[in-house]
Amino acid sequence: MELHGYAATVVLLRDGADGLETLLLQRPSRRGSFAGAWVFPGGLVDPDDHAPQPDGADPVADPLASGGSADAATDAATAAAVRRAGVRETEEETGLLLDPAALVPLSCWIPPAEVPRRYRTWFFLAPAPEGRVRLSPDEHVDSAWLAPAEALDRHRRAELELVTPTWVTLHHLAAFGSAEEALRAATAAAPETFISRQHPGDAPGTAMVIWQDDAAYPGAPGTAPAARHRLVMDGRNWTYERTPA
Repeated sequence: MELHGYAATVVLLRDGADGLETLLLQRPSRRGSFAGAWVFPGGLVDPDDHAPQPDGADPVADPLASGGSADAATDAATAAAVRRAGVRETEEETGLLLDPAALVPLSCWIPPAEVPRRYRTWFFLAPAPEGRVRLSPDEHVDSAWLAPAEALDRHRRAELELVTPTWVTLHHLAAFGSAEEALRAATAAAPETFISRQHPGDAPGTAMVIWQDDAAYPGAPGTAPAARHRLVMDGRNWTYERTPA
């Protein structure tokens, strides 16, 4: 199914008293996409994001235009527009101003075919700037700086709701002890592409989201029969399974 455009998500990182923290925003419960969910700042790329900047500050070489798989290929002009969208949306939603060059590409997410309007969404890590979060009331109703593991645990306890890309990103970040460590790792790695597919769970009452290197993924030639790359969802108990490469 056709993709309708691009979007940007910015994962702001800082060091709290107990280690790495990231900013999550709660969507209104009765309107818009991801109603009631806690998400990272971000949104769609607007036409104005494609306009060349007068100071010519766009990076000449962008990992978005060279990293990741062919499924996530993004030309240089679009890559710059996605960065600008991430900066713009973050400022609109939180009042925090970022340098586009400080955004480190982490991953690219393509939703399942069942989603009515599908966007290629780039996730970036960025160091949180100084300043107080000021929410846009039309966009979000609450915010919190949380350790990734704490956010995952609150989701499990039904104290907050996460969607798949947010959950998987937090699961990834839980392995890092500081913002610098997470940013350094993302800078050294190619962005990963997640082309999501919905799939029935193996056990009654469960569901899964699977990705390209899972044995159950449609049209995955050469994948070992036991290969796993999936998120298993059993109520609020979610488990990320991935076979080492």
